[in-house]
Amino acid sequence: MVLKRFFQIVWLFGLMGLTQTSIAQHSAKPKRVVFLIGDGMGLTQISGAMSQYNGQNAFMRFPFVGLSKTSSAKQYITDSGAGATAFSIGKKTYNNAIGVDVDTLSQPTLFELAKKQNIATGVVATVSIQHATPASFYAHVKHRKMYDSISTFLLSGNCDIAIGGGANFIYNRADKRNLADDLKAKGFGVFNDSILVDINASKYIYTLAKDEMKPILKGRGDFLKRASNQAIKNLSKNINGYLLMVEGSQIDWGGHENDYQYMKTELWDFNETINTILDMAAQDKDMLVIVTADHETGGLTLNESDDKLSFTPKFTTGDHTGVMVPVFAYGAGAHEFAGMYENTEIFNKIVKLLNLK
Repeated sequence: MVLKRFFQIVWLFGLMGLTQTSIAQHSAKPKRVVFLIGDGMGLTQISGAMSQYNGQNAFMRFPFVGLSKTSSAKQYITDSGAGATAFSIGKKTYNNAIGVDVDTLSQPTLFELAKKQNIATGVVATVSIQHATPASFYAHVKHRKMYDSISTFLLSGNCDIAIGGGANFIYNRADKRNLADDLKAKGFGVFNDSILVDINASKYIYTLAKDEMKPILKGRGDFLKRASNQAIKNLSKNINGYLLMVEGSQIDWGGHENDYQYMKTELWDFNETINTILDMAAQDKDMLVIVTADHETGGLTLNESDDKLSFTPKFTTGDHTGVMVPVFAYGAGAHEFAGMYENTEIFNKIVKLLNLK
């Protein structure tokens, strides 16, 4: 019993030392926040994919880890609309909602609160910029598939930079409106290309596909890492700081298709993007990096293989599950994200750390 107590004390002081070291190296509160969402990325996705990865495991670089409870307001199993909206408005809502509460009333998003304090904002995704997760940070519609309506919210100026797919909902809309002209009139640079090129501007919409981007397995390359770097470079021009949401969108789609290779390669790509951003945060005492998921997809299990030296991945569903998902944090204020909490608390923690009102 005495020996057990001794090791408990040693562990506790070790944890305290880790916490104090992390805080000493970074500011108490951040000025720059990168919020990365691995759509559909649960613990088994990370465990399986990263056990087969030869590079640096980004998830092992985080000193603080928490658990997020993902249920939506009316269902135990959330969708990405309700899941991302919980992050963006700090309220549980119904599945398919985008930036609205259970009564379909618009609620202020993190981006809108940030812009009131002249903090720059942006989204990067490997699906369309109008898809559920990115849309939840700048739009307010009652259903996630209202893509044309979601696009018009870009005119509000609450999202300074958006990079991903979704050209159809700007240039080829059902209402025949050329939203590109309206965006330019609002001071946005508007770009549409199949290859990411460097843009030196603080306010622009950049689409690279009619709808979603290609999967990694079909040649997307390192778009997510390069687009995230570009967004950070341009958002950094704002002396008041920035809030950037980066989505590893197609981890989720691999889960829906029960395609382990698809899921795994998308997560590897997400991992490399995280590593790049963590390298920046290691040199920036005012930066906070948060990584989590909106939900788990596929009910992935890692079963013992015949050789007992590896595992056989098996999916139990083609949909989302209700298991908790991990939250990783590094940098200024990272200790706030340890523990177990509802997904809405991530909103509250960011609001607190950025002093949003």
